[in-house]
Amino acid sequence: MEPKEARLRTPRAAGMAGAVFAVLLATAIVLVRISVPTGNPPGARIDPDKRWAVQAALEILPFAGIFFLWFMGAVRAHVAEGEDRFVATVFLGSGLIFVATMFGAGAAAGTVLDDVRSDFGRYFAYTMMTTYALRVAAVFVFTTSTIGHRLGVLPRTLAYLGYLVGLVLLVTASSVPWTELVFPAWALVVSLHILRVGLREPRGPRNPR
Repeated sequence: MEPKEARLRTPRAAGMAGAVFAVLLATAIVLVRISVPTGNPPGARIDPDKRWAVQAALEILPFAGIFFLWFMGAVRAHVAEGEDRFVATVFLGSGLIFVATMFGAGAAAGTVLDDVRSDFGRYFAYTMMTTYALRVAAVFVFTTSTIGHRLGVLPRTLAYLGYLVGLVLLVTASSVPWTELVFPAWALVVSLHILRVGLREPRGPRNPR
């Protein structure tokens, strides 16, 4: 039988990692938004006085990815015995793809600091983040909410909120500015819930009626 201390440690790790990830990613998004011209105007250049914001965002992004992986691992380790394998596979795959595309978008965003390649880098980073990363994030939100609801880890209202967040990311991520902040906001809400009540022992999938 798993020691009580180990059972308590995993929920706390998940909650703390998720909260740190949410804050770091939201900070990076805000820094990029305030420094890179909106609307992707051709030939636009970032304000030299705001280059520090892009540089700071690029420094923060890797740590956001690390804490996101920790958040994924801690949640999955706790519910591994009771999770549905199909949903768990999508959960794991979408999380890993999100981190990979987020890092790729960050690498491309670094080219906006180069006046010669800034147009390509801005377009590439914007497309990778809004068209791909955030839509994969939507899949992650859907699967996390499904696992949490079926195992009784998340309350019904929080699971339904996750479905709404996932739908928003799928439909509006590439067309509505600042929509990307919805994802770290959801992660923060889930993490604070985990820190407040902890993850209950998985009860196994609910039987469909």
